[in-house]
Amino acid sequence: MTSHPRRRIYLMRHGAVDYFSAQGHALDADGVPLSAAGRAQADAAGQVFAAERVTLDSVLTSGLARAHETAQRVLAAAGQDALPGASDERLREIRFGDATGLPRAALEAAFSGAFDVGPGVDLEQHRFLGGESIAELLDRVLPAWDELLQRDDWRCLLLVLHGGVNRALLARVLTGRRGFIGHFEQAPGCINVIDVGSGDAVLRAVNLTPLQWLQRGESMTTMEKLLAQFLKSQAS
Repeated sequence: MTSHPRRRIYLMRHGAVDYFSAQGHALDADGVPLSAAGRAQADAAGQVFAAERVTLDSVLTSGLARAHETAQRVLAAAGQDALPGASDERLREIRFGDATGLPRAALEAAFSGAFDVGPGVDLEQHRFLGGESIAELLDRVLPAWDELLQRDDWRCLLLVLHGGVNRALLARVLTGRRGFIGHFEQAPGCINVIDVGSGDAVLRAVNLTPLQWLQRGESMTTMEKLLAQFLKSQAS
């Protein structure tokens, strides 16, 4: 048993964004703001925190615009004073390559297999859409996570990150080891609940979506939706 009360982390994925303009042009992924849906998701999460009387005492994001905006909207909707906007660039999303020009079949395989590699594949050497490898992601994300847990300046933390990063952190919480679980869906604006003690971690909830608790009608993954956006942009 843990000898001290566990601390709470609310690990969120940022709200929804549009990575392509209405004209089909790719937008700067680092600076893209939340869409109307993303703003509604962040506000809904904050309203849940308010209804549950959750008092956050610290907030940390990856520093990317969509994560920072999500955090600020969550705090505002929760009725809390703005907290210092700390960020850690090591927690940025896994970097993707250039999928332009790939044949349709190869493109679909790249997106569908972005977080779901088959048997016999070296997971850590798998590259996300031809970009950063899982090993490179873990090399920067896990030290940042370990350092965060060593800090003593928070008891209830709002951590707003990204789908790929969250999968790595959830794998660490579940197994206590270096790993990656691609089958964990992370919907835009979702909330994961983690308690950490002195030497242990408890995963209490995964992928909570305040605007759609049971995810009724959802059949596409976030990567499949991104592929649809990408194909639409290529046809424009």
